[in-house]
Amino acid sequence: MNLYYELLGRPVFTAEDVSQYYNNVNSTRSTLKRLLNQNLIVKIRNNLYTCISGETGMPVANRYQIACKITDTAYLSHHTAIEYYGLSDQVYYDVYVASETRFRDFEFDGYTYKYIPTKSQSGVEEVKYSGGVRVTDLERTLTDSIKDMDDISGIEEIISFIHSIRKLDEKKLCQYLNEYGRQCLFQKTGYLLETYYANAGITDMFYEFCQEHIGKSKRYLSKDIQQGVYNSKWKLVVPDTKRFLKNGENGDYDRI
Repeated sequence: MNLYYELLGRPVFTAEDVSQYYNNVNSTRSTLKRLLNQNLIVKIRNNLYTCISGETGMPVANRYQIACKITDTAYLSHHTAIEYYGLSDQVYYDVYVASETRFRDFEFDGYTYKYIPTKSQSGVEEVKYSGGVRVTDLERTLTDSIKDMDDISGIEEIISFIHSIRKLDEKKLCQYLNEYGRQCLFQKTGYLLETYYANAGITDMFYEFCQEHIGKSKRYLSKDIQQGVYNSKWKLVVPDTKRFLKNGENGDYDRI
């Protein structure tokens, strides 16, 4: 048996995976050490490895496969999920990994893997024939990105993401909004979709649903907005710039 070729079938593996081929821990440890010294495998982080390709000399596992193996509950989220779906026009070197189990951020092969705390597996899909990739669906990805707009995504990325989506499932959006239960999230999601996704099949019922949950509080769409216009419908201060506004029109806005 050539263990290297056996391990090539696993994009990312642990010492426990290797131990299946041996009778004791010492044999597993010595084998891992030998493979590392021969540059046949590389250590990603503590107890996480991947093979080195004999053709390219590069790690076999990609960043998405690595991310989803960090913990048993790990999955791609936020702009890493957007990238995975091919809906981003930028390359990021931060890989956002949601997990119910905490892990320390770490770097490997030019990417920084960042921990996002979560208690939910809602909307997480396991992609067939992907080598173990688990990723939030489009609706959960959008909801998470809007929720964490000031910390991760940013307004421009979210608007670009919305423009690139062909179809959204309203029922899923309502489910995720209800699960988070934040008034500001209903406000921001309703405003952003109505403004930048108006002609793509979202019904009035969805916007009415959002409005029923926004309360009376007035908020900023983002903390980065220094000057803006007030949208009285969604009770939000939004960017005062035409490149952010649908068709370059102000609509139901008051300048502040």
